[in-house]
Amino acid sequence: MKALFLVGGMGTRLRPLTNKIPKPMVPIMGKPLLERSILNLKNVGIDEVVLSTCYRAQYIQRHFGDGERFGMKIHHVKEDIPLGTGGAIKNAEEYFDDTFLIFNSDILSDIDLRELIKYHREKAADVTIAVTQVDNPSMYGVIEYDENDYAISFKEKPQPHEITSNFINAGVYVFEPKVLEEIPAGRAVSVEREVFPQLLEKGYKIAVYKGCSYWIDIGTPEKYLQAHIDIMAGKCRVSGLDLSGKGIYKGQGSDIHSSVKIQGPVYIGANVKIEENASIGPNAIIGNNVHIGRGAKIVGSVIWDDVVVENGAKLVNTIVASNCRIKQGCEHYRTVYAEEDSRTMAI
Repeated sequence: MKALFLVGGMGTRLRPLTNKIPKPMVPIMGKPLLERSILNLKNVGIDEVVLSTCYRAQYIQRHFGDGERFGMKIHHVKEDIPLGTGGAIKNAEEYFDDTFLIFNSDILSDIDLRELIKYHREKAADVTIAVTQVDNPSMYGVIEYDENDYAISFKEKPQPHEITSNFINAGVYVFEPKVLEEIPAGRAVSVEREVFPQLLEKGYKIAVYKGCSYWIDIGTPEKYLQAHIDIMAGKCRVSGLDLSGKGIYKGQGSDIHSSVKIQGPVYIGANVKIEENASIGPNAIIGNNVHIGRGAKIVGSVIWDDVVVENGAKLVNTIVASNCRIKQGCEHYRTVYAEEDSRTMAI
């Protein structure tokens, strides 16, 4: 089985973090989200992936290449103009002649893919859509379904009076290849607003899979930060990491002074230098090649790679993008700090 990742979005709601990199490449616990998502597929025996790119496609191409270093076979299909979710799927049609998975690439979830695929086959579905339950579905695509868990209607970002279901599209699908014939070619198409409703009208069977206990769209700085807090709390499992219960992870080559106070859960990447009397944690995520000065304090924050935090600086519930320098004695609370404009933005 193969998988398709839709990675062409511009990530405007996540700016300034996405001013220089595409949204699927923002780090989750020190590795790009897309990389973590792709590696998860190996656990279910999927070793061939298609990446549908558009915005900053070269960044993704350079990182993944042909997939050899990840033990995967990776194909890149670039859109010259944005084609929407449905158009991007159609644009990759040549790679799929059997049942395949599709992922929106800005999603962090705990969906059991083996169970999802098994369910799809048991339901003899043409499409299976994974759904998740939320308190306020007005910003998402709401799915109504019958007593047998087959979809009967779709509503994109419904008004409050139109909400009849709290289950929303989780951005993970199983497709049969014949469905691709129903998607128009050569133009922008929304799979949510256009393709799925038309499939229902034509009698295709769309199953609804509700086996998703954790799900978050990391499309805003608030949700990006929340995703890390949830991982630290054990609400969402990341392969190879278990930081619940105040765990502390330290990467190779780290140089941490004996006077540094670390309160877990904390993630520290590779080649990190932390000078005397600094205070780290709880809920601190520090990327690779980071230098933290004397007496600095970092709590509830995510620091990307190649960052310098000077002496006495304080970061609380803050995101710091790569290649930034936090000046001596500066304090940042609930902000995003990016080199792009050297200014902070409130979260």
